[in-house]
Parts: sequence; C-alpha cells; structure tokens
Amino acid sequence: MSDEHDTAETLDVTGENCPMPVIETKQAVDGLGSEEVLEVLATDAGSMSDIKGWAGSTTGVELVDQTEDADVYKHYVRKTA
Repeated sequence: MSDEHDTAETLDVTGENCPMPVIETKQAVDGLGSEEVLEVLATDAGSMSDIKGWAGSTTGVELVDQTEDADVYKHYVRKTA
C-alpha cells in the first residue's frame, strides 16, 4: 500500500508512550500552515485511538488517515485553520 498523502512534515514519535505522541503532534500541527498535512510515525498502539480522539475534539484539525505498517502506526493530520 503506497502512501499518497502530500505531507508537509514527518514527526517521528516512535518509542514514545502516551501521552507524548499526542502532545508532540499538537505542537507540530501548531507550526503548520493551513491545509498542510503532518505525517506522524508512532509505535504506541494507543496512539491510534489517542490521536483520533484528539483530532476529533480539536477545532482546526482533521484526521485524514491512519495506517499500520508492521509495528509502526502512521497518522496523517491536516491543519484546517
């Protein structure tokens, strides 16, 4: 499966546990321009629900996609405002 997301940046939070993937994702998204997409690489299985929940409750952020590739969870988050 190829990644067809036009990402502005990649954030590597592999090895980090909850809540750090969400905290670092929020900080990285804050630095993006409107409509830019951040790719987040994580190894914490909980990041799948954590980042989804954070994006769903945050204005100005959209969860574009989530995938699992071996032991790495990939999240694509767009800044919408």
